[in-house]
Formats: sequence, C-alpha cells, structure tokens
Amino acid sequence: MENRFKSGFATLIGRPNVGKSTLMNQLIGQKIAITSNKPQTTRNRIQTVYTDEEGQIIFVDTPGIHKAKNKLGEYMVYVAERTLNEVDVILWLVEPTTFIGAGERHIIEQLNKTKTPVILVINKMDTVKREFILEVIQTYKEACDFAEIVPCSAFTGENCREVIRCIMKYLPYGPKFYGDDVVTDQPERQIVAELIREKVLRLMDEEIPHGIAVSIESMKPRRHGHVTDIHATIICEKDSHKGMIIGKQGAMLKRIGSDARYEIERLLDAKVNLQLWVKVKKDWRDSDFLIKNFGYDKKEYNG
Repeated sequence: MENRFKSGFATLIGRPNVGKSTLMNQLIGQKIAITSNKPQTTRNRIQTVYTDEEGQIIFVDTPGIHKAKNKLGEYMVYVAERTLNEVDVILWLVEPTTFIGAGERHIIEQLNKTKTPVILVINKMDTVKREFILEVIQTYKEACDFAEIVPCSAFTGENCREVIRCIMKYLPYGPKFYGDDVVTDQPERQIVAELIREKVLRLMDEEIPHGIAVSIESMKPRRHGHVTDIHATIICEKDSHKGMIIGKQGAMLKRIGSDARYEIERLLDAKVNLQLWVKVKKDWRDSDFLIKNFGYDKKEYNG
C-alpha cells in the first residue's frame, strides 16, 4: 500500500577514507561514488537512491569531516556539517578500533548538537575478530548516544541489508521522490569527470592527487549513437605534476585514459572515444572562481 511507503534522506559521514563511498556503492548495487585508498576522494555531495517495496532512501554522501587547510577544504567541511540537520537519519561510519582519536571526537561534538537519529556503522568487520567488534561497540556506546549500532563490511557486503533495515526504521511515511530505476541525481558529465579523477588517484603517487580536478570540455554522442566522444582536461597545480601525470612518452596518461574509458563505457553503455589533456593551474584550490569552475558549487556558503 502506497500510504505505508517510507521515503527520506540519509547522510553518510565519517573521517576521510573510512569507506563511505564503497558502502554507498554496495548499498545501491552500482558504482556511483568514486573510491580510492587516498583521503578526500569525495568532494561534492552525491545523491544516490535506493528503492525497494518498503521505501526509498536518498543517500547524500558528503566530503569527510576534517580540519580544513585551504578554501576547498573549508567548503568540504561546511557542506558535510550542514547536511547533518537536513536529513532524516545520519549514518556515521567508523573503523573497528577501540581508540577514539581527535578526528572522531570532533565528529562526536557535531553529532551531539543535532537532534537527527544517528546510526553508528562499524565498517570493515571482515578485518577483525567478532569478539573485538563487541569491544568497539562498548567503546562507542560510552562516547555518544546512538539510535542503532550496526557492524558491516562495505567491501564484502556482509550485514549491509541490516544497515538498510535500520535506516528504514527512522524514515517518515511518504511518496517516492524518484522513479524505481533512478540510482543517482548526478549529471552524467560529473560522474565521468569523477571516474577519470578516480583513475588518477589510484595510479599516481601520494603528492599529486589532492591537487587535481577534471574538467569535461565536451561530451557528444555521434550521430548514430554507438560512440560518445569525450574531451577532458586534468588540472594540476605544478609543472612537475603535469610531467608525472603524462608520464614517459605519455604512458601514464594512456593508462589513466584506458582505465577510465572502460568504466565510462559501462556507465554510458556505449563505446567511448576519450581524449585527455593535462593543464597546470597553480593554487586552484584557493581560488573561489576555479573551485566553482570545476563543479564545487560555493553558493551553498551563502545559503
């Protein structure tokens, strides 16, 4: 019955690199958010949609809450913290450890200021013994008042159904916001840019990734629709980084391109002709204009 249908918004928060995007992809059953083992992979709020017979959950993925070092960092933290009061339920994702560090304490402070129900999700349960999970639960119980505590593994999918069940408990009854077949509100161009950025993050050394953005210059299907031509530019902050991204005789750029093309073809369900360029724009992360230009919309600062 439609009037028993639930619908609402859930946000995933947590320190950078705890597996938020991996969990979201696992719950949705499709790759939407980019993942890598480097912090601050997610920069924009990404809305993804989960629908079953019981209800519809719109997930708002946020940048990790952390101490900001530049304007891009400030924007990311602002977006993450503002989201807490705009949703029906908060999922706080943590790693299985009994040590609550300064970063987690900072998040607990934010959570104590909100009236939104908080579900603690202890990720990576596949990496520790069951008895230890009980100790982790006890440690966190003493630090904050949670509506639910659920251990799971975003990587293997173990106990992820339980996460969905817990979220549904706290959603209001209401109509669907999106059709059954919708899994994200992200424009395709933005997902394509993020997939290219993911490949750079995965293939490059530590010092480069934070200083890159990807701009899609054009994305056009050919007349008969079987091939899509995509022209994209990878923006970096230093000339030395440009050389490393291109690589010896263009080898690294080719690898980034072929890895990204494979995923983009799966996303668009079409053959892709991907052309990549690399440009240097020094200090783009501290330029309001350039941050907006690369898709990180700062009008929310004034909201």
